[in-house]
Amino acid sequence: MDFIIGGAYQGKREYARSRFSVAEDEIFTCCENGRIDWRARCIDKLEEFTLWCVRSGADPVGLFKSHGDAWRGSVLICMDISCGVVPLGAENRAWREATGRLCAYLASEADSVTRMFCGLAQKLK
Repeated sequence: MDFIIGGAYQGKREYARSRFSVAEDEIFTCCENGRIDWRARCIDKLEEFTLWCVRSGADPVGLFKSHGDAWRGSVLICMDISCGVVPLGAENRAWREATGRLCAYLASEADSVTRMFCGLAQKLK
């Protein structure tokens, strides 16, 4: 599994497409309904999945662990929401924490971890 993180509009998706030869139709984009195609070649916007988990009382790390065989060969993309001012609202703080925990887990499981900043890839692992 290859894991890509970075801020909004930093080129994460474009990097996945060029570096790992992922076609646009192979990218599953998470949204607020919590559904994930665990077998997709690339899963984008994991931060949306963690927001759904917070709102639903689900554990994102636990869900990823339970579907581990399905996503292990995928490219996973998550926006880094850990920077900046700590949110005032409890839900947003919980979302930030859940996303951080999921990112830490995925980074530990990944073959490679890349951080995108200003369109530049920084290899972390």
